[in-house]
Amino acid sequence: MRRNSPIGIFDSGYGGLTILEQIRKRLPQYDYLYFGDNARTPYGTRSFEVVYRYTLQCVEQMFAMGCELVILACNTASAKALRSIQQRDLPHIAPERRVLGVIRPTVEVIGQITKTNHVGLLATPGTVQSDSYRIEIEKYYPSVVLHSEACPMWVPLIENNEHLSEGADYFVKKYLDALLGKDGMIDTVILGCTHYPLLLGKIRKYAPASVRFLSQGEIVAESLADYLVRHPEMEERCSLGAFCSYFTTESVDKFSASASIFLREDIKVSHVDLGV
Repeated sequence: MRRNSPIGIFDSGYGGLTILEQIRKRLPQYDYLYFGDNARTPYGTRSFEVVYRYTLQCVEQMFAMGCELVILACNTASAKALRSIQQRDLPHIAPERRVLGVIRPTVEVIGQITKTNHVGLLATPGTVQSDSYRIEIEKYYPSVVLHSEACPMWVPLIENNEHLSEGADYFVKKYLDALLGKDGMIDTVILGCTHYPLLLGKIRKYAPASVRFLSQGEIVAESLADYLVRHPEMEERCSLGAFCSYFTTESVDKFSASASIFLREDIKVSHVDLGV
């Protein structure tokens, strides 16, 4: 008998909505619960310890709300907190529940795409600093050369709805030129932040046509579909109602206004107070 258990999608901000959108497109039959720790965003500039503590609090909250499977749709949380939560916390607090991230699924497809074995990463300072992409790529594809560039201005531009403005072009070109200038053989670039697909039009404008950019939404959605096939015991716990609920640690009005940048539908949002 199926439990009333939505699949949890977590992000520190709003970018995870791009992941949620693609997951719902690929797997529309399941229930979903989106949880944004928007009151404490951004995570990208915070320390490992703070990101881990915040992420664990939110995961525990989502468990309490009925989620048995949680996707960290946030590169910073995946980089700085996922491993600790999986190895240190889950065995004690929820051994039958699972928390997955977005970095490994993204890395797994790299070898199928790059022809030169020279890959770029555009991400937040926190994700770049963590070196998580390099570590994962070395596990799967040790011959791949990775170059990274932190893009501290991209998330603020998007969340302030300035990403389509002419002023955004300067920062898009600046970081892209810096990355591609490090290695002329880069043919594949990972957009290592869930916000960045909203800048893809401008990114392609300033990039050579030969460079391919990887957005994580479709990759993570396909990876989740495969995971549920390989783990039928988890799939059976996920409720089938095609319903999605939204929760935020910020004000619901602010969340709704900002979420409209990422979603093309009206949503009902509820506030959650973590008491911290």
